[in-house]
Amino acid sequence: MSITTIFTISLLLLSVISTVNSCTPSDRAALLAFKAALKEPYLGIFNTWTGTDCCNNWYGVHCDPTNQRVADINLRGESEDPIFEKAHRSGYMTGVISPAICKLDRLSNVIIADWKGISGTIPACITSLKYLRNFDLVGNRLTGSLPVDIDKLQQLAVLNVADNLITGSIPSSIVRLPELKHVDLRNNRLTGNIPALCGNMKMLSRLLLSRNQLSGPIPSSISKIYRLADLDLASNLISGSIPAALGKMPVLSTLYLDNNRITGTIPSTLLSGSGVSILNLSRNGLEGYIPDVFGPKSYFSELDLSYNMLRGKIPKSISAAQYIGHLDLRNNHLCGQIPTGSPFDHLEASSFVNNDCLCGRPLKMC
Repeated sequence: MSITTIFTISLLLLSVISTVNSCTPSDRAALLAFKAALKEPYLGIFNTWTGTDCCNNWYGVHCDPTNQRVADINLRGESEDPIFEKAHRSGYMTGVISPAICKLDRLSNVIIADWKGISGTIPACITSLKYLRNFDLVGNRLTGSLPVDIDKLQQLAVLNVADNLITGSIPSSIVRLPELKHVDLRNNRLTGNIPALCGNMKMLSRLLLSRNQLSGPIPSSISKIYRLADLDLASNLISGSIPAALGKMPVLSTLYLDNNRITGTIPSTLLSGSGVSILNLSRNGLEGYIPDVFGPKSYFSELDLSYNMLRGKIPKSISAAQYIGHLDLRNNHLCGQIPTGSPFDHLEASSFVNNDCLCGRPLKMC
C-alpha cells in the first residue's frame, strides 16, 4: 500500500471520527436560527458559535455525549463566568426567543435568564420538547401567556418565568405535571384564580406566585401537597379566608400571604407549632383575636400580623414560644398591656404603634 493511499485513508478516518463526535447539522442550524433572533452587544458570547461542531466550545451549549444531540442551553445574563468578570458588567440582550429552539428536540434544560431586554412571547411549540426538565426564563421582558397545553411537558421539574410581563391566567393543565418541583411565576401580570386542583402536584416543594394580579380564594387543596416548603402568594388580589389545613402541612416553613384581600380570622393551627417559621399575614382584612395557642413548638424567625383589624389583647402565651425573632403587630385594634419577657424584651416600639390602647414597655406605661 502506497504512502499516498495510507494518507488518504487516514484523512477519511479522521473525517468520520470528527463527524461522529460533532453535533448534528440540524441541531447546528437550529442554534444558528435561535442566535439570529437575538442581539448581545457587550459580552460577545455568540462569537464562540462558529464552526461545524456546536458540541464543543459554543458558549452555553452542551450535548449528550451518547448521541451528540444538544441537551442544554444555559445562557445567564448574571454569572461569575470569566467573560462577565472581564467585561465588569452583567449581561444585556435584546430580541426574541425563536421557535427554532423547538427543533432541538432532545433539550433537557433551557436557561435564558436575566438578560433584561429579551421580549416577545414564549414559543407555543415549546411544549413539543418532551424531554424538557428545567425551563428558566427569569428576568427578561417576555409578554403573552403561558402555554395552555403545558401539561405536555411531562418531565418538567422546574418552571421559572419570574420577573417578566407575562399575562393571562395560570393554565389549569399545570396540575397534570407529575414531576413539577419548583414553580416561580413572581412579578408578572397574571390574572385569574390559582388552579383549584393544585393539590395534585404531589412533588411540588416551592410555589411562588407573588406580585401578580391573581384573585379568588386560596385553594384548600394546597394543603395536600405533602412536600411543599415555600408558599408565596403575597401582593395579589386574593380574597376569602385562610384554610386552617395550611397549618397542618408537614414541611411548610415559609408562608407569605401579605398585601392581599384576605378576611376572616387567623387559624390557630398556624401559630401553635405548625413548623412555619416565617409567617407574614400583614396588610389584609383579618379580624378577631390573635389565637392564644403559642407554645414550646412555636418557632418564628418572622411573624408579621401588622395592618389588619385584629382586636383584643396580645396573648400571654407568646412568651412561651421557643423563639420569635421579629414580631410586628402595628396598625391593628389591639388593647391592653404588652406582656413582659421574651420576645418582648428585645422589640422596639415600632412593632406596636397605631393600635387602640396598647401600653407598657416599649410603649408608655399603663
